Amino acid sequence: MPTRILPAVGEADAVRSIATLLSQLPDAEPVAPVGDSTQLIDTLARLAAESVDELPEVVVVHERIGPVPALELIREVALRFPAVGVILVTSDASPGLFQAAMDYGARGLVALPLSYEELASRVQAVAQWSVGVRRHLGAGGDVFTGVGGTVVTVSGAKGGTGATLTAIQLALAAQASGRSTALVDMDLQTGDIASYLDVQFRRSVVDLAAITDISPRVLADAVFRHDTGLALLLAPAEGERGEDVTDRAARQIVSALRSRYEIVVIDCGAQLGGAGAAAVEMADRALLITTPDVVAVRGAKRAVRMWDRLQIRKAEETTVVVNRHSRATEIQPPLIQKITGTAVAATVVPANFKELQSVVDAGRIHELENKSSVKQALWGLAGELGLVKVPEGAQKAGRGFRGGDRGSVGFRRRREG
Repeated sequence: MPTRILPAVGEADAVRSIATLLSQLPDAEPVAPVGDSTQLIDTLARLAAESVDELPEVVVVHERIGPVPALELIREVALRFPAVGVILVTSDASPGLFQAAMDYGARGLVALPLSYEELASRVQAVAQWSVGVRRHLGAGGDVFTGVGGTVVTVSGAKGGTGATLTAIQLALAAQASGRSTALVDMDLQTGDIASYLDVQFRRSVVDLAAITDISPRVLADAVFRHDTGLALLLAPAEGERGEDVTDRAARQIVSALRSRYEIVVIDCGAQLGGAGAAAVEMADRALLITTPDVVAVRGAKRAVRMWDRLQIRKAEETTVVVNRHSRATEIQPPLIQKITGTAVAATVVPANFKELQSVVDAGRIHELENKSSVKQALWGLAGELGLVKVPEGAQKAGRGFRGGDRGSVGFRRRREG
């Protein structure tokens, strides 16, 4: 059986060199190389969604791959696709780097300049390991988790646009539909999820920041189980401690959550730090919340351009959600889409603060009434994003998602026209 090898190399010269050597290996089947970390993860996720057997046995990662550093990328691949063996190609073959690469999940290291004999030996050994792991996972049933859960980040174009409210209601909708859901407060200095959900809990996301290997038990100790069933990972009570959550720690935390929950909703707030940037980059869907006013829309455009400059996320991969929408406002969703260059969610959230005031003041936003137009819109947005589990009968009937009685899931026909 041929060994499928996927090179992840950003430099043109290195691509030619590695691809040439890989094509000469016996029983090798090199796959078209990918040029950056995002393409690698997207490619593996697409293949894993089809079948575990579609994944390459070996991934070769060049040391200068970007924008995610090589070691961080190796960790993410190892966590999300445990049956794929990763080889690091590097000019630094020191014992220290070798140990670090092994700690991050690599199965081998090859020094530059490349040697045919060394590369062939490493590829063969890693391919055999990969085949053995797949055989073991196949015998054990549903052990392999593939791409894991869906990660959605919610960011504000500026402060006060409703990012936290949106994140909470999206998570509640997913949980109510029967999906295991985690809600994470990555607004590390000014996070308000605990206040909105009337929660007092001594552990926070900071407690996971210094842990290099987040086991299920460690994750469970840091997560608070809310009365609604949501798993909450909260921001620290002391805002200055948020600096302890680095982009590296954030990647590890998001990967651990993705492997344990079907849906992971992350409130990133309006300020972009290293941890929030890492979460947005890793997300399957990145939402940017704006209100239909000049200041907020300018903030949304500024955020989108910054994400693009920092290679965090492209504009066309970002979805803008319009909050406090009214037909009377001059700025409507099509204009916002034109200004920001993003996709705009078809679901808009109406301006009706009176519905929210009592539950916001009480710090119990999860008790918002089902008849609330704001809640219906946000739960409809969850349906639009594919976060809810829709019964087959409802899908065939062409029905839309909304909140039912007592927080259960109900469906109604969409209005025609």
